[in-house]
Amino acid sequence: MKVILLEDVKGQGKKGELVNVSDGHARNFLLPRKLAVEATAGNLKTLKEQEQKKKRKLEKDIADAKSIQGKLETLTVKVTAKAGSGGRLFGAVTGSEIVEALRKQYDITIEKNKIVLSDPIKTLGTHEVKVKLGNELSGMINVEVIEA
Repeated sequence: MKVILLEDVKGQGKKGELVNVSDGHARNFLLPRKLAVEATAGNLKTLKEQEQKKKRKLEKDIADAKSIQGKLETLTVKVTAKAGSGGRLFGAVTGSEIVEALRKQYDITIEKNKIVLSDPIKTLGTHEVKVKLGNELSGMINVEVIEA
C-alpha cells in the first residue's frame, strides 16, 4: 500500500515522502496513529501543492536575505559605549546592542543570534562584524564604536 508520511517514521522515511509499505503495517500502525495517510489522488495533489508552497517560500526567503545582505554591506552602525584611557571600553559591545542600534538607525530587524562576534568588541573604532542571514547566506556590517 502506498502512503504519504505525515511524520518522520524510523525505518520508513521522512515527513512528506511517498512510501510503499505492507497493508497490515499501514492499517494497524501508521494510519491509526496519524503518522501517514493513504496515497489517493487528492492526497497526492495536496502533497504536490505543499511542496510547491515550500519551494516558493524558500525562494522568497533567499531573495529577502539577499536584499538585506546588499543593504548591510553599505551601512555603518554607530554604537556608543563608555571608554577609558587608550580607547579601551568598560565592558564590551554585544550582539544585542548591535541589533538594537541597527533597528533604531536603519529600521532593519535581525535576531541577535544571527550576529557573529569572533571576539568581543572592547575598543573604540570601526569593526567588521559577520551577520548570518539564513540559507547559507551571510553578510558583513561595519560597527563604529564611539565614546559616550
